[in-house]
Amino acid sequence: MGTKLWLERLAPKMALRAREGDSHVRVTNTELFFDLVYVFSIIQLSHFLLEHQSWVGALQAATLFAAVWWSWNYTAWATNWVHPNHPAGRVLVFVLMGFALAMAVAMPEAFSERAWLFVAAYVCMAVVRAGYMALLFRGERMGLNYAQLGLWSIVSGLLWVAGALWAEQRLPLWIAAVLVDYLAPFAGFWVPRLGGTPMSSWPLSGLHLLERNQQVFIIALGESVLLLGGTLVGAQLTGERVVAAIVGFLLIISIWWVYFIDATERGEHAFLHTADHTRLARSGLAFAHGIMVCGAIVTAVAIETMIAHPEEPAHLPAILFAVLGPSLFLLGSTMFYLTMAARVPLGYLAAVAGLFLVGVGVSLTHASGLVLGVGVLVVMSVLAGAIQIQNRVRS
Repeated sequence: MGTKLWLERLAPKMALRAREGDSHVRVTNTELFFDLVYVFSIIQLSHFLLEHQSWVGALQAATLFAAVWWSWNYTAWATNWVHPNHPAGRVLVFVLMGFALAMAVAMPEAFSERAWLFVAAYVCMAVVRAGYMALLFRGERMGLNYAQLGLWSIVSGLLWVAGALWAEQRLPLWIAAVLVDYLAPFAGFWVPRLGGTPMSSWPLSGLHLLERNQQVFIIALGESVLLLGGTLVGAQLTGERVVAAIVGFLLIISIWWVYFIDATERGEHAFLHTADHTRLARSGLAFAHGIMVCGAIVTAVAIETMIAHPEEPAHLPAILFAVLGPSLFLLGSTMFYLTMAARVPLGYLAAVAGLFLVGVGVSLTHASGLVLGVGVLVVMSVLAGAIQIQNRVRS
C-alpha cells in the first residue's frame, strides 16, 4: 500500500490527458513555453553550420540536428498523452526543458570541450522522459511500450557516452547512436522475451501532433528571418545587399506558402478522415517533418551567406546551402504528402530538379550570390504559383 501511494504521488494517473472519443487534444501554453528552448537550439545549429563549412562540419551539424530533433519529437509525443497543465505534467516538461537548454548551450563545442554536457543532457532527457511516462502508464500496455523505448534509449546512450569518452571516434560513434534512436521505432522497440510494440498500441491524437510540428516549423522559418535581419543590422546597406535581402525574404514566404497552403492541408484532411493516426504521425511527422525542419535551417544559412556576399561569385558551400536547403524541405514535403495523400507531388520533385540545375549553372558560370538567390527564388515562386492556380481550379 505504501509503495502504491508513493507512486501515485510521484506519477499520478490524473496527469494523463482525458480522452473522449476522437476529440482534438489542444496544444497548451506549457508546450509553447517548452518550444522557446528550440528557438535557441535552432539558432545554435545554424551558427554551427555557418562556422563549420566543410564536409565534416556538415556531418557534425547533421548529427547534432538529429539529436535535437529527436528530443523535441519524443517530447511532443509524450505531451500527446500527459497533460502539460497538470502539476506533474508541468514538472516533467520543465525538467525536459532544462535538459534541452543544456544541449543547446553545449552545441557550439559539442565535438570538443562540451561533449559531456551535450551527451549528459541528451541521454538524461531520453531516459527521464521514457522512465516517467512508463510510471504514469504503469499497469497499462503503454507503460510497457515506454519501458521498452527506455531500454533502447539506454543502448543508444551507451554509444553517446562512448563518443564523449573517445574523442577520435566521436563522430562515427554518435552517428551510430543516432541510427539506433531512429531505427528503434521501425524495430518496434523490440526487446528479447518481450517482443516488439505494435504501432496499434500507441494510440494518439494526430491533429495535436500536426499542430505541434507546424509550430516548430514556424520556429525554423523564424531563424531565417533572424539571420536575415541580424545580417542587415551589422552591414552596410548597399543596393546589392538590399536586393539580396528582398530575395531572401521572398524565399522565406515561398517556403511558408508551399508548406501551409498545400502540404499541411493534406495532413489535416488525412488525420480527420483516417483512424490510423500513429502510422501517419510516425512517417509524416516524426521523419518527414524532421527533414523539412532541417531544410528550413539550411535555407536560413543560405540566405545569410547570400546577403553577406551578394556581389561576390558564389563559392561551393554557398551553392550547396542554397540548393540543399529548399531541396531538403521539398523532399521532406514529398514524404509527408505521400504519407498523407498516398501520391507523389510531381511539382515538388520538378522543383528539386530545377534547384539542382540552378546550382550547376551558377557553379559553371561563377555567378554571384545574388544571382544564385534569384534563381532559387524563381524555382520556389513558380512552385508556389502553381499551387495557387491548382487551388483555384479545385475550388
